[in-house]
Amino acid sequence: MNIIGRLTRDAEVRTTSQDKQVVNFSIAITESYRNKQGEQIKQTIYFDCSYWISVKVAELLTKGTLVELFERISARAWTNTDVLPKAGLNLLTSRIKIHGGRQNFESIQPTQKVENNNIVTNNSEDDLSF
Repeated sequence: MNIIGRLTRDAEVRTTSQDKQVVNFSIAITESYRNKQGEQIKQTIYFDCSYWISVKVAELLTKGTLVELFERISARAWTNTDVLPKAGLNLLTSRIKIHGGRQNFESIQPTQKVENNNIVTNNSEDDLSF
């Protein structure tokens, strides 16, 4: 599945309790449709995203950047500070394509290359996030 949207904030790198690093970011997409009365309705949908392959990509993922993501969906559950159960969907991103604008691709790890604005990673099984 792929989705095109704009980053709502700069990407953040976080370290899990298993000492794995992940890049977290969110994107927004706007859909429009006409209701029964013929009025055009615009709806913005926000997606939380995770990228486990390389933390160097976080330098390229800044607020407002238009990206195309290739991913799968993952469900997650947690308890908030008020001890209330919460649930959400997360996009586990496997490939990122940056659209438009001038980008600095020099910071991408040596195991990665850029082809037509696609960040391509040469994975080995040791690089898997699970």
